[in-house]
Amino acid sequence: MGPRFSGFLFSAMVFLTQLLSLTDGRDIGVCYGLNGNNLPSPGDVINLYKTSGINNIRLYQPYPEVLEAARGSGISLSMGPRNEDIQSLAKDQSAADAWVNTNIVPYKDDVQFKLITIGNEAISGQSSSYIPDAMNNIMNSLASFGLGTTKVTTVVPMNALSTSYPPSDGAFGSDITSIMTSIMAILALQDSPLLINVYPYFAYASDPTHIPLDYALFTSTAPVVVDKGLEYYNLFDGMVDAFNAALDKIGFGQITLIVAETGWPTAGNEPYTSVANAQTYNKNLLNHVTQKGTPKRPEYITPTFFFEMFNEDLKQPTVEQNFGFFFPNMNPVYPFW
Repeated sequence: MGPRFSGFLFSAMVFLTQLLSLTDGRDIGVCYGLNGNNLPSPGDVINLYKTSGINNIRLYQPYPEVLEAARGSGISLSMGPRNEDIQSLAKDQSAADAWVNTNIVPYKDDVQFKLITIGNEAISGQSSSYIPDAMNNIMNSLASFGLGTTKVTTVVPMNALSTSYPPSDGAFGSDITSIMTSIMAILALQDSPLLINVYPYFAYASDPTHIPLDYALFTSTAPVVVDKGLEYYNLFDGMVDAFNAALDKIGFGQITLIVAETGWPTAGNEPYTSVANAQTYNKNLLNHVTQKGTPKRPEYITPTFFFEMFNEDLKQPTVEQNFGFFFPNMNPVYPFW
């Protein structure tokens, strides 16, 4: 085998490895909620994640039974305290120490903690002003236990933006600009991402007259929006880039984004909800976020958590109960993973 051929073969193998890594789940996760009275055991759920090739889980609060089941699984976890605990974590370093000592330290040798999220859509709620101090206290606690490399962040909803269309006009609401600037300063210091919840479904279902279905489902073959020379073929990119524009406006355009939730329900608001629409959206989204960035950030592949693993019968009826990839009996709602 000549050196030129072996070099070509090596390059081809590297390219194939890189291509496979785009779809092996390393930057793709699925949210795991427990708002159901008929869900499988955490052990069975962890096994389902593994057999489905999903390597990242997002939890909404620490569940000891899930953390125990995740030991040695190789699956990374992102989670945080409940919103109602943020104020105490902000006001009292010992409360933050206790939270980390209870929910992270006992598992740190067997569970990979990817992100600690302080607040799930807590902005612009009553606990908004406490988020920066809570983040700092949790960071101090993690560092004191030798876990200073664990990233700490927060999760913000789409309505954190007062303007999102066109994408270049994206801006945070004036009532939260100061808080967001404080949070971004913390993220910048530790090179951490901002997590955002992005739901083209809700935008489309609230205004189907003006938002084409193909724009929401990634099926448009022509740009639907052209914004300062950037062409948008799908609503997801437009929503993400509205956040990028908002970050630019407060001087933190270097902050990267992770999509903490996105999905499409299979039932509850027909004709907008359907198995076909959910399958189309999630399939096209998976292909999109593992292969390309947004028009404003084309080189950045956006890590994404899909919402969600199971249909949960204790959530608010009925759309919210039907985002799952799986029924509680672990049969798929539709073929996907």
